[in-house]
Amino acid sequence: MREEAPRAVTIICRALQEQIDRGLLPSGSKLPAERRLSELFDTTRITLREALGQLEAQGLVYREERRGWFVSPTRVAYNPLVRTHFHAMVAEQGRVPATEVLSARLMPASAQICQVLELPALSSVYQVCRARRIDGRLVLYVEHYLNPAYFPGILDFDLTRSLTDLYASEYGIHYGRVRFDMVPTALHAEAAASLKVAPGSPALRITRVNRDQHGRIIDCDLEFWRHDAIHVSVEVPE
Repeated sequence: MREEAPRAVTIICRALQEQIDRGLLPSGSKLPAERRLSELFDTTRITLREALGQLEAQGLVYREERRGWFVSPTRVAYNPLVRTHFHAMVAEQGRVPATEVLSARLMPASAQICQVLELPALSSVYQVCRARRIDGRLVLYVEHYLNPAYFPGILDFDLTRSLTDLYASEYGIHYGRVRFDMVPTALHAEAAASLKVAPGSPALRITRVNRDQHGRIIDCDLEFWRHDAIHVSVEVPE
């Protein structure tokens, strides 16, 4: 049995990957239930889940809580050197973006956020938490932290729209220099719940610290992307 299980996992992975590669299981389609797949491959649910877990780690399939397994859509390209925002980036690649506001409030800044935004101790910040979709699929949980001195009354606006556009149209503020930090991570409970996946699922965390056209640090974003949703692509000019 110890030798049979790894072989069965390999067979299942190859079979499903071939079906995906040939378009028989199209992007975004739902896989049959685990019981049906177990019967099809004449294996146990444990072995099947190990195979699906390997395919998930490769970004070929994904699981949503209480919904089942799906074929992963094509990743969107993410170029940090291009000045754009989520809705424009996604739409330019022929996909459909959507944003949902989960919460928006004035709150005490944590020590980390005070340090990042260069605020004094016991400062307040605007926190805006949003979930974002591509073609209806939840792919990104993001926490925005804004220095309230630069954005009075911003919570009264429609925060499903691009903050980049809102800053420019309502406050005359445009992004200047931006610092990016990217690290693989595991989703914390709130991010996982917002993306409808299990806590600890793999993700790419992108931290952006944004300055305006005057060089002032105005906000920072903590982005948590599903690991199979994007690929980072950068071409550095000569």
